[in-house]
Amino acid sequence: MKSAGDAQARELLERVVECLVSERCETFEDCISWARRKFEDYFSNRVKQLTYTFPENATTSGGAPFWSAPKRFPKPLEFSSNDPSHMSLIAAASILRANTYGIPIPEWASNSKELAEAVDKVQISVFKPKQGVKIVTDEKATNMHPSTIDDSAVIDNLIRTLEIGVKNLSSGFRMSPIQFEKDDDTNYHMDLIAGFANMRARNYSIPEVDKLKAKFIAGRIIPAIATTTAMATGLVCLELYKVILDHKVEKYRNTFANLALPLFSMAEPVPPKIIKHGVLSWSVWDRWVIAGNLTLRELLDWFQDKGLSAYSISCGQSLIYNSIFPKHKERLDRKVVDLARDIAKLEIPPNRRHFDIVVACEDDDGNDVDVPLISICFR
Repeated sequence: MKSAGDAQARELLERVVECLVSERCETFEDCISWARRKFEDYFSNRVKQLTYTFPENATTSGGAPFWSAPKRFPKPLEFSSNDPSHMSLIAAASILRANTYGIPIPEWASNSKELAEAVDKVQISVFKPKQGVKIVTDEKATNMHPSTIDDSAVIDNLIRTLEIGVKNLSSGFRMSPIQFEKDDDTNYHMDLIAGFANMRARNYSIPEVDKLKAKFIAGRIIPAIATTTAMATGLVCLELYKVILDHKVEKYRNTFANLALPLFSMAEPVPPKIIKHGVLSWSVWDRWVIAGNLTLRELLDWFQDKGLSAYSISCGQSLIYNSIFPKHKERLDRKVVDLARDIAKLEIPPNRRHFDIVVACEDDDGNDVDVPLISICFR
């Protein structure tokens, strides 16, 4: 783990540190404090930050109103221990949190008055909006560029925090996961789900539902996913038949479907957008294949010969090179395949000759250039 500069590993470690160190609960009062702070974070502070960054009159990068349909301008919630919906959510979250830590549930937890008194004792920090927060408003923007976070450095800090924090755990400490079960009305699962859903609905002035209706909706999620997946699979298979039968492009169809309406719309596919740079041109369907077991320096030179500066390279969810990190310059003379194995934990079968990486490039003027997926044939 210490040598894995892996975004997924970093996120998992962050959750572990939260559970065992920064947000660990030892008493039921700690669970109440945790639930109350989560309420403030999810339904008040995050909304305040969003509306601070994008006020009601904000516009997108294209000049259109940001808060236009289907977006709704949200309103932060002000917690009140006199609101039954607020208290129901806090109670459910506190009890389930206590269950994960094996903390006994006191009898007064079911007494609304005593529970409200305990919640009102929780100290909540005054919200201060963060400056310089950037949120992408271009709906056409892609997520091809990897994160610029040095995952390995973050992981090292998290591991140090975890090693210090676990020393304070008792020898018999144990956390227990909770398996969701919607049909048990005494386990507080649906109380939590309905509470979260209704508070978010209240943020956006959407009609709320009772626990029974929420249970009905939760019960339909998996069948709806299965039905949609089956439909999409069938439509894909129909197009594959056309490929096998070598039909002309006019025979192919793009399908837009919404089972909730229901809506089915088919159209002929349009040619992909062509991106040009110098004498090169490509589309989203292309990929560049590079033969040879290259070092990272040789890969950067390969792009430089084409008038492109590769400033960030990722494999899977892991960042294996970024020009802004001085430490990454130590990797320049290592083979790219070795970096993919060591940092991204990429497992390459013996019969496989290539692996894929995503490269972020810019031209001589500093403008980003979206290049195709890169396949390196190292064998």
